[in-house]
Amino acid sequence: MTGPAGHPFDAPTAARAALETARRRTMALTDPVTDADLIAQHSPLMSPLVWDLAHIGNQEELWLVREAGRRPGLRPDLDTLYDAFQHPRADRPALPLLGPAEARDYVKAVRAETWEVLDATDTSADRPERLLADGFVFGMLAQHEQQHDETMLATHQLRTGPAVLDAPAPPPAPADAATLPREVLVPAGRFTMGTSTEPWALDNERPGHEVDVAAFWLDTVPVTNGAYQEFIAAGGYRDPRWWTPEGWRHVQQTGLEAPLFWSRDTGGGWTRRRFGHVEAVPAEEPVLHVCWYEADAYARWAGRRLPTEAEWEKAARYDPATGRSRRYPWGDAEPGPEHANLGSRHLQPSPAGSYPAGAAPSGARQLIGDVWEWTSSDFDPYPGFAPFPYKEYSDVFFGPDYKVLRGGAFGVDPVACRGTFRNWDYPIRRQIFAGFRTARDASGEDGGRA
Repeated sequence: MTGPAGHPFDAPTAARAALETARRRTMALTDPVTDADLIAQHSPLMSPLVWDLAHIGNQEELWLVREAGRRPGLRPDLDTLYDAFQHPRADRPALPLLGPAEARDYVKAVRAETWEVLDATDTSADRPERLLADGFVFGMLAQHEQQHDETMLATHQLRTGPAVLDAPAPPPAPADAATLPREVLVPAGRFTMGTSTEPWALDNERPGHEVDVAAFWLDTVPVTNGAYQEFIAAGGYRDPRWWTPEGWRHVQQTGLEAPLFWSRDTGGGWTRRRFGHVEAVPAEEPVLHVCWYEADAYARWAGRRLPTEAEWEKAARYDPATGRSRRYPWGDAEPGPEHANLGSRHLQPSPAGSYPAGAAPSGARQLIGDVWEWTSSDFDPYPGFAPFPYKEYSDVFFGPDYKVLRGGAFGVDPVACRGTFRNWDYPIRRQIFAGFRTARDASGEDGGRA
């Protein structure tokens, strides 16, 4: 097995780095708040932060200590309490959860055993046990922790009270951002979607398979707050023409009139609440906290549509010069700060047109980082899909109830974000860090089929 750019994949080093990075972030999200904040439920959509903290430790104990290390474990009695499928988020505050100090001690004790297991485990690529080959199970748990860190970041956005998180603002857009074309053409043809070679890819990203995609046009950058305000001003939330029947019912039932966390100011403009700060909505940033119904309605109003999942991945990964699919839009190298806005380096999206070094061969920018991007596709398995290592990660969610998001947001860590990574959620969800870009068919134009 090789890593980025053909270098050998050093699984133990990668696993240790990924787990350490995740734990630093977990602590950065739980240490600044009071014990009362940790045990509170800030929204029925989310768990108390202390539940996420102990759940991270419980999953690590299950998979890295007991399964990988064949050790008895520390607290098997916690398994049912922290089983996400047995206890809906709204019910978790009533459970006999570990308190903040207990939860911190627990995750620390589990991590000490994890390091012993990692040091003693053969993670070579040719191991017959798929769970251990290339250190997959360690990478899986690093991704799991980072995914819960992103969930905890969403909880921080939902909590009220003074700000406790801070990060520098992203740099301004590059000089060429204002002159970028509105859209880029992605030519017709086959490409390899998904992966059979990425060592830590999760089951729903597998296997790699050939997909034929007709030529299409895609927005060069995500839809911005300024563009979305035009939709609002045009009465987009009051006109059923732009909404699916289900979406229009949702608007009528909930009274949606703008993205979540937006409010009108006294002068008629828009402000937003962002991690405890109230500020003017920046017109140049990608729009954030919109549900799938809102994204789909905007696209219809604009005379366009949301891209399919296959279109999104082809635009992000396919290199027509080589005929291969890259790991990331810019190539196979791991993401750097010049490529994408990831890892909570900034607690907001970067201006549209940022990161020219991270552009895809198609010319599209910011396909990785900044905002998750809604696609038109339902969350379905790829041909040849097999659940691994457990059905509950992906298999139980397949079907028309969930829509696919791609690309990752500013709060996503690189270990849980790549060109093949798939996210999914209900079409009504708005607390997630989701935006979108639009597409249109290119039939009969340059790049279309003859």
